[in-house]
Amino acid sequence: MSGDYVVYGAKGSGSVAIEAALTLIGAPWRLVDRASLAEITGEEMARVNPMRQIPALVLPSGELMTESAAILIHLADSHPGSGLSPAWDSPLRPRFLRWMSFAAAQVYSLFWLLDVPGRIADQPAVQDLAKARLEARIGDCWRIMGEQVQPAGRFLLGDEISVLDVYLAVLSRWEPRRKGFYAAAPNLAEVVRAVDAEPRLAGLWAERMPFREGWEG
Repeated sequence: MSGDYVVYGAKGSGSVAIEAALTLIGAPWRLVDRASLAEITGEEMARVNPMRQIPALVLPSGELMTESAAILIHLADSHPGSGLSPAWDSPLRPRFLRWMSFAAAQVYSLFWLLDVPGRIADQPAVQDLAKARLEARIGDCWRIMGEQVQPAGRFLLGDEISVLDVYLAVLSRWEPRRKGFYAAAPNLAEVVRAVDAEPRLAGLWAERMPFREGWEG
């Protein structure tokens, strides 16, 4: 392959997980930043991704990838020396795939509604109810994951960071935020804190998803 990866993303969004993975891999990449919802959903973005969503990743080959879990798995598998995913014949592979898919399908997908409840409800009171129920569902998903997963070391699959850990750390910063995540899945708290403290990601976190006072609440 030749050329750089191109990430279409936004500060504080799901693209940060992709940016983190590329940073850990050490592959060349550049960012096309979308600073507002209008830029994300506008016609220019639609020409990149007809779903009008980020993240989107253009591979060095020129092929477009969307869907954050698929992107993360592909990046990790394409760079096996990074150790960011278990090999296809590893006994950890089924667990890895299960929880990558769970995080994407059961949690991430709900934010399309939670971020803009007007997509399904017109009246403010109904929007408030929808947000409350969506947040409760996300908390329930974290609870289920916490009950099913026992970290195998500092991270979910062992003592080495994987894209699953990165994905979890990013998604757990959104509503109901870390306070809700810690309450729902207390046994996973140290895993996401270990990702927060990964020295190779310090600059990325500071720029793209900063730890401001009270951010965990």
